Amino acid sequence: MSAPDFLVHESADTVGVIVVEGVQAGQTLTGWVMDTDATIQIEALDPIPLGHKIALGDIANGDTIIKYENDIGKAVADIGKGHHVHVHNIKTKRW
Repeated sequence: MSAPDFLVHESADTVGVIVVEGVQAGQTLTGWVMDTDATIQIEALDPIPLGHKIALGDIANGDTIIKYENDIGKAVADIGKGHHVHVHNIKTKRW
């Protein structure tokens, strides 16, 4: 496999982290699921900056977002597979 476009640390994660610059909508991305050494492909449906997250599947408003097998917050809007996941559609559960 060539260098991945995004990383998924644990197979239970609902998001992957973009590790390349310049991801554009319509681009097919290859991800590496680190705990299983699997590769997956997802079409990016939004431009996604380096270090930001991509939804690995459909996430409903109110769903918990899992990254590194940890709860990192909840969706505050429906997020479709392949869309950008960031502060505009995920918030902490603390307040």
